[in-house]
Amino acid sequence: MPRETAPAQARRVAALIEALRRTYPDAHCELNYSNPLELLVATILSAQCTDQRVNQVTADLFRHYRTAADYANAPRAELEAAIRSTGFFRNKARALQAACRALVERHGGEVPRTLEELTRLEGVGRKTANVVLGNAFGLNEGVVVDTHVARLAQRLDLTRQRDPLKIEQDLMKLVPRELWTLFSHWLIWHGRRRCFARKPDCAGCEIARLCPRRGVK
Repeated sequence: MPRETAPAQARRVAALIEALRRTYPDAHCELNYSNPLELLVATILSAQCTDQRVNQVTADLFRHYRTAADYANAPRAELEAAIRSTGFFRNKARALQAACRALVERHGGEVPRTLEELTRLEGVGRKTANVVLGNAFGLNEGVVVDTHVARLAQRLDLTRQRDPLKIEQDLMKLVPRELWTLFSHWLIWHGRRRCFARKPDCAGCEIARLCPRRGVK
């Protein structure tokens, strides 16, 4: 497919934003949390796991562990058992404890508000940092690129990259900064409810007229 001109793409992205805004006016992070630490923990646990499963696990986890020190000082085996059903529980427990020790030692037990400080924590990459900054603090420092965002960005021909960091850079150029967090929510919600990986519901799609269906047979 030939590339559309930059002005044409800008008009299409603006139309996409308005269509997604109308379709998902209540879009939000679907991980349950009540403070930045809980969101950080939930996001670390969400790797290779569904939000639904994470929410089931954190319902008990957050009652038992309330501070960064609680995670840092917990017996490793106890923490592993508590998060076992999220998968990769040994790696996740190790990352959680390392991150929380750093929070206690370097940040007074509080979750920092900068991308640089967050990504220095064990188990916290750019995607996790963007989730925390955008949702817990209302700071648009980047676009969260998970599997849904990557898939839809490619299908919508907003990027031809495969690497999440490069996809994010393309999206940041196309979407107004104040909408970076919301835009990722819109694509995630659309990916979960309409634009499925194997059998996308193109017939019922609210943004079908704006989609070139790249990668869809």
